[in-house]
Amino acid sequence: MADTQYILPNDIGVSSLDCREAFRLLSPTERLYAHHLSRAAWYGGLAVLLQTSPEAPYIYALLSRLFRAQDPDQLRQHALAEGLTEEEYQAFLVYAAGVYSNMGNYKSFGDTKFVPNLPKEKLERVILGSEAAQQHPEEVRGLWQTCGELMFSLEPRLRHLGLGKEGITTYFSGNCTMEDAKLAQDFLDSQNLSAYNTRLFKEVDGEGKPHYEVRLASVLGSEPSLDSEVTSKLKSYEFRGSPFQVTRGDYAPILQKVVEQLEKAKAYAANSHQGQMLAQYIESFTQGSIEAHKRGSRFWIQDKGPIVESYIGFIESYRDPFGSRGEFEGFVAVVNKAMSAKFERLVASAEQLLKELPWPPTFEKDKFLTPDFTSLDVLTFAGSGIPAGINIPNYDDLRQTEGFKNVSLGNVLAVAYATQREKLTFLEEDDKDLYILWKGPSFDVQVGLHELLGHGSGKLFVQDEKGAFNFDQETVINPETGEQIQSWYRSGETWDSKFSTIASSYEECRAESVGLYLCLHPQVLEIFGFEGADAEDVIYVNWLNMVRAGLLALEFYTPEAFNWRQAHMQARFVILRVLLEAGEGLITITPTTGSDGRPDARVRLDRSKIRSVGKPALERFLRRLQVLKSTGDVAGGRALYEGYAAVTDAPPECFLTLRDTVLLRKESRKLIVQPNTRLEGSDVQLLEYEASAAGLIRSFSERFPEDGPELEEILTQLATADARFWKGPSEAPSGQA
Repeated sequence: MADTQYILPNDIGVSSLDCREAFRLLSPTERLYAHHLSRAAWYGGLAVLLQTSPEAPYIYALLSRLFRAQDPDQLRQHALAEGLTEEEYQAFLVYAAGVYSNMGNYKSFGDTKFVPNLPKEKLERVILGSEAAQQHPEEVRGLWQTCGELMFSLEPRLRHLGLGKEGITTYFSGNCTMEDAKLAQDFLDSQNLSAYNTRLFKEVDGEGKPHYEVRLASVLGSEPSLDSEVTSKLKSYEFRGSPFQVTRGDYAPILQKVVEQLEKAKAYAANSHQGQMLAQYIESFTQGSIEAHKRGSRFWIQDKGPIVESYIGFIESYRDPFGSRGEFEGFVAVVNKAMSAKFERLVASAEQLLKELPWPPTFEKDKFLTPDFTSLDVLTFAGSGIPAGINIPNYDDLRQTEGFKNVSLGNVLAVAYATQREKLTFLEEDDKDLYILWKGPSFDVQVGLHELLGHGSGKLFVQDEKGAFNFDQETVINPETGEQIQSWYRSGETWDSKFSTIASSYEECRAESVGLYLCLHPQVLEIFGFEGADAEDVIYVNWLNMVRAGLLALEFYTPEAFNWRQAHMQARFVILRVLLEAGEGLITITPTTGSDGRPDARVRLDRSKIRSVGKPALERFLRRLQVLKSTGDVAGGRALYEGYAAVTDAPPECFLTLRDTVLLRKESRKLIVQPNTRLEGSDVQLLEYEASAAGLIRSFSERFPEDGPELEEILTQLATADARFWKGPSEAPSGQA
């Protein structure tokens, strides 16, 4: 059997997302709006399969065929007859549920491959003897032959997502290196093109010269179309001696279905902001225009306090090894009014709280653009995973000048982060009950501060295309050096494009640090209803949770490649390092032996020293993070951040040894079962499923009742059309990675 790091255990936690009450309160028109937006999100989420690994679309198509012909209970009878044990069949169901949950065969949280935890030859017997194979023998056998080996392979380069020798990715052709990614980013910057909706393909001619294709995601391809800001960019270029071709049409048939559903949703929009927002999204996905998506995002920001909230597009860049390309995601959710009222009070206090942050006012936005901040119950979240909170849009120019929205996903928090005492690792016994009691409330506070005042704070110093600066070069002083500002962002440069591989993690670290820092403020805790001893317990558990998370983060570090596979977890480890460096017994990590005789560890946080030792250390670190970000000082930012992110076995912590203990005791991230909506006449029905691997599979089997086979055909055709770019996927590209 495979290393436990690369399998999902049979007893993995599975929870159902509860949005029944939120859906019940929607009007018929709001339900129709939510339904069509959900359909658009689910269709678009299929693009993630093509953004993950070469084999992911084929695995998805194979599983979908299997479970459409026989539901999990029916297939179980066949599997047992073929000689599988109950445990082996459950392992297959968990694997299938994992593929659906992560939209591929790599974990969305950690980017590690997972493989079926049963013998390959047994799974082959189940598949080739299944009802699906009886009905369509050539197709099923063809799918298995295409993806069977890769489904199980744990060759070193295939164990993680990455670029060059570091892993596999389909954001880039298999022969691309980090140098190719940097060159392509410079090219995109030179043409004022965003990388968010692109992929990069490299082909080498007979003379060994590389040719690059930058492909935009769009419904339209090479056919003539009305002029847009994109059509003028679709041509050949010579850049630093290398030919570049900008094309479009990536994921075209998938995006066509997204657009059709957005058109239907427009008929049920509650106001003109929503209608114009959807019109721009349609333009964006049709033409391949990020500028149109920005315009749609402007209308989205202006749509304050909608009953049905949504966002859709190529959004988060965590899984691009270079940190610039956005993974497709779409969500639809309903406002939770009680929790939203608390967040509204936090927003009302935001300008005052921003003054408490440890950097000069000149490093803060000229005007705080009051955002929406709502708690939402998620109806649909399509993509590779579901976060606890979101601060969007990610476009720097919009965030600096027009604002953003914050959302906390309440029904996700309720199930994804619940902890059983017996599964609570690395804490002292006398901390466990307090931790369980206050983890949920403290996480509400942390998410609120992280999203609103973490991601929502700080100014980027920019020189625009006309040479004008958004700061006074004469008077603004760098508090770290005492000198005038020496660096800034030029026109076309963004936070992601400049800081690339560390951008996501660095920004998550800044936001997490803001949350820890400001949760010490009494006004914040009063807003959430905590005073006196309760407030002190919330602070303690919030800090303790961050310290424990920093230790758990070691699971996501790869010693062989000296890199981190998950931005949020790297950020939490960095904060742990900063607080450990503060010394004076604030934090102690003690290796122990568990009751099972295996290595264990205990984390202790001295709550009496949080303010006297922890706060000053965090203050110094936060100021440095912000100054380096504001000034676009990539060299300084990398030196600071990568220094703290380094994992060694140096005493006293011996982090590499602790990592072995963390892996030994890790608990797999829960799988979340989501409902479906179905249109019956003019009524929208909510279909819910049991909290199990089989329930999750059923939810996907019923997700595309009208066009499931067509979608599988589309996915495999798109994957096959580009398969040549990943031939011999275990062969690392030559040249520096």
